[in-house]
Amino acid sequence: MALPTSLDKDAIREAYEDVRSNLSDHEWAVFKFDGLKIVCSAKGQGFAEFCGEFHDDERAFGYIRMQMGDEMSKRSKFLFLTWIGPEVGVMQRAKMSTDKSIIKDVINNFAVELQVETSADLDLDMFKAHLNKAGGANYGTGVRDL
Repeated sequence: MALPTSLDKDAIREAYEDVRSNLSDHEWAVFKFDGLKIVCSAKGQGFAEFCGEFHDDERAFGYIRMQMGDEMSKRSKFLFLTWIGPEVGVMQRAKMSTDKSIIKDVINNFAVELQVETSADLDLDMFKAHLNKAGGANYGTGVRDL
């Protein structure tokens, strides 16, 4: 019988609220497995640094705040990521659906949820496209780098 996965709820909730806060410099948090426990393994800034936290032999979750909008308005949108590296075994892959439901008891406010399995899928433009699509109307008069 498989042992159940647990959470470091306080640390995960603190990281989640930190990323959600407009007063925080942290744009993202990553949650990894420490044995059978999901813990906050890193927080930081910058998309490249976020992507560097995911390794081929690991399972993990990510939560990232991205600035979206146009020249008329900017707003924060949140993305929840499930990472299953290409070297993760079959049993650990299968366990991710139940493990994801456990962490989503704490991380429950996001516009987009993605499952990614290769580093090529950690793509800023793809993430932004998913967030734009989820955001509905996009009434900008031009394009601007955010």
